Amino acid sequence: MRFTPAGDPGVPDSRSATRYLIWVASRHRRLFGIGVAFGVVWMVAQALMPAAVGRAVDGLARRDEGSLLTWGLVLFGLGVLQAVAGILRHRCAVHNFLAAAYRTVQLTVSTANRLGAALPRRVAAGEVVSIGTADIGQVGNAVEITARGVGALVAIATVAVILLTASMPLGLVVVLGVPLLMAVVGLLIRPLHRQQQAYRDAEGALTTRAGDLVSGLRVLRGVGGEPVLSARYRTGSQELRAHGLRVARVESLLEAAQVLLPGAFLVLVTWLGARFALRGEISAGQLVAFYGYTAFLVSPLRNLTEAVDKMTRGHVAARRVVRLLRLTPDLVDPAQPRVLPDGPGALVDPESGVALQPGLLTVLAASAPEDAAAIVDRLGRYTDSDATLHGVPLRALALATVRARILVADNDAHLFTGLLRAELDPHDRGDEAALAAALVAASATDIVDALPDGLDSTVAERGREFSGGQRQRLRLARALVADPETLLLVEPTSAVDAHTEARIAQRLGDARAGRTTLVCTSSPLVLSRADRVIFVEDGKVVAEGTHAELLDGEPRYRATVSREED
Repeated sequence: MRFTPAGDPGVPDSRSATRYLIWVASRHRRLFGIGVAFGVVWMVAQALMPAAVGRAVDGLARRDEGSLLTWGLVLFGLGVLQAVAGILRHRCAVHNFLAAAYRTVQLTVSTANRLGAALPRRVAAGEVVSIGTADIGQVGNAVEITARGVGALVAIATVAVILLTASMPLGLVVVLGVPLLMAVVGLLIRPLHRQQQAYRDAEGALTTRAGDLVSGLRVLRGVGGEPVLSARYRTGSQELRAHGLRVARVESLLEAAQVLLPGAFLVLVTWLGARFALRGEISAGQLVAFYGYTAFLVSPLRNLTEAVDKMTRGHVAARRVVRLLRLTPDLVDPAQPRVLPDGPGALVDPESGVALQPGLLTVLAASAPEDAAAIVDRLGRYTDSDATLHGVPLRALALATVRARILVADNDAHLFTGLLRAELDPHDRGDEAALAAALVAASATDIVDALPDGLDSTVAERGREFSGGQRQRLRLARALVADPETLLLVEPTSAVDAHTEARIAQRLGDARAGRTTLVCTSSPLVLSRADRVIFVEDGKVVAEGTHAELLDGEPRYRATVSREED
């Protein structure tokens, strides 16, 4: 049996945590059912062993060698059956655990991709990390433990029937004692999960804070805020430690109860059985069987309490997963998406008056940078608007179509961990010439040459080994390698020096020849290389032309772009 993650996780039932767990288990209903069946056989085989031992002891007491041999072989057969069923149950359990956990991972990642830019606004980063690391295991455990839990219930019922048949008083002690033990242990389950929920929430908040500290460490050091936020992190860490100690305290009580209570129960039943045997109410073999049953019951009782514990944890984890799955993106596909004609077309934002002509390098200079960012968000359909491509409203197109035709590259994009080659060519096209040309156009060849293994060097998280300007050039190279039909660049040279910016400005037009490109910047070095310049003030287009024409005829434009020259 080999585990293979599902290609399509399916559509989850996110109406409630219970429905989600049932849905996850039902996705592998055949293997799930086989696992439960093996769990029952595994437990029942163990439950019947004391009866076989008792019959063998009675045969020995009567000096009946035939009976002793028969029940000895039965005991051997039960042992083999238990071993085989236990192995197969475990294999099914591992598969069910992995299937549930990784299906939850797939759904979580799919939801994160679907939410896109809305994800950070809806869910804290620490919450997403905790779901992807801790909660998936709890969901897998809840599915995996079902086989043992059902087996334990059937085994306890089997033992109760046998004991009631052999001795009504002892059978009643077991039948009434087992639920009582479960009730006592259950009293600890609720406070345990209350403490676990508090620990989980504190852990998610602290993870979010840690991520914020790491990403903003350079800025914090620059403004002298590192000691303050470090002190806050230490305080939060100590609070998390206190939550962990409270969880451990309840867990230790639960573990102790799971050992002490069944042990005391075992002593009680053995003492009662010995009294019945002395009075001749039960045979010596039945006394041995009763002792064996009581000792055996420790195992299903622990499995049952473990099942309750893991099912409750899984339910809590599933509730958080469902809460994430229920989130809807800011933008959704239309009921009947329209189809775009092939080839480049005009991209227009009616709200601002910006119109990008196919095949041209257009530079947008705005008196307020936030106006340029808002226009790009509308043109890239990261916010809903009346923007059109080929005269077709973007809101009438499938998001996948918009993303395939229009690429927005801004300074919020990250470099991810992995080989630099894969980072710059995420679609793995393997076009070395295109990759080399993109690095030249982005003036990033020196970055690659300085690395020990060149393009096969490993990039650290968020590319922290590179300076801000180097990360910006690598992001530009990645956008050029993607070679989209329409590329929208937001301040692609804001962190590089003037000489590097001049080289990029000189090469960008050739790199994007025949493609539609918009660059948002007020840098004269880039503006002077544009086919067309659009000047925006107060969110509206007020002038268009070449850089030289606007410098001569538009004082507001001249004032905007000359700030950088001054």
